Amino acid sequence: MSSAEPGGGSQRRLIAVDAMGGDFGPEPIVAGVRMAVEQHGIQAVLVGDPGRLTDIGDLDVIEALDVIGMDDRGARSVRSRNDASVVVAARSVREGAADAMFSAGHTGATLASALLRIGRVKGVARPAVVTPLRPPGKTQTLLLDAGANVECQASWMVQFAIMGAVCAQARFGVQRPKVGLVSIGEEEGKGTPLVVESQEAFAQVDWSALNIDYVGNAEGRDVVDGVLDVAVTDGFTGNVLLKGLEALSQVTLEHLAAALDLDPGSPGARLLADLTAQTHPDTQGGALLLGVKAPCLVGHGRSGPKAVANALVTATEALECDLAGRIQEALGG
Repeated sequence: MSSAEPGGGSQRRLIAVDAMGGDFGPEPIVAGVRMAVEQHGIQAVLVGDPGRLTDIGDLDVIEALDVIGMDDRGARSVRSRNDASVVVAARSVREGAADAMFSAGHTGATLASALLRIGRVKGVARPAVVTPLRPPGKTQTLLLDAGANVECQASWMVQFAIMGAVCAQARFGVQRPKVGLVSIGEEEGKGTPLVVESQEAFAQVDWSALNIDYVGNAEGRDVVDGVLDVAVTDGFTGNVLLKGLEALSQVTLEHLAAALDLDPGSPGARLLADLTAQTHPDTQGGALLLGVKAPCLVGHGRSGPKAVANALVTATEALECDLAGRIQEALGG
């Protein structure tokens, strides 16, 4: 990425990491960054208060002495607190000092920082959070919006579909993604006013020209049974669906492990451990915000080192495939 414009073509892939975000302080964030550097060769720079960062090894630090807390107003704080770590991380991307960003801090502040400091891809009305769902034994489905836009418009939903399909094509090699609009039934006319209006907007798009297979309405089960490559919904529904699925999968596996009472190290115990790892949020590490000029990864507040490391891998992959540039091209920006 060039220093003049996020999303450019240079081979450098430096990720600015908000070291002060997260529920457990800087330690797990720093540990995750070091893991990503040592195990995956990731290039990263920490953003935060140097006096509070320990065991950083050879990592560089961009100074930021303020932190936007979970009780603060996200967008308002981003506008007024220029020295906050998440704001400085986003600004470093805008100014060319970094090529992507990650934060496990205040989600609203992270989204606002990416939008206000990095900026939208030309042609994008609203960025959307995309999260891969990987049920064991099924192909993955990209769910978006998973929380960036609680209230949406039909035209945004069309863009979410296109951005999700581009992500499936660019990052995961799906040649002709199957895209569905999440509703309460497969029949046309079912759903909320937004869903019905979105159905009409989707009908006006030449999906074949975009190399996308739009399959129409999809029910909740279709999101996890491998039918879809991309499931499109508003941010409220998507976030509730995502968190419910994550909790259900973990609770189910915990109860199953307790009921079977398997010996540690047995084949059954190893299988359950593998299934738990596949469905755990840490495996993805962070949700990618599509529609901004450079990759922005939004981590969970409880992110541990593994989650942070995996998020940085995702950010690097998004840079490698020029995801922002491909989205701009698909939307005609």
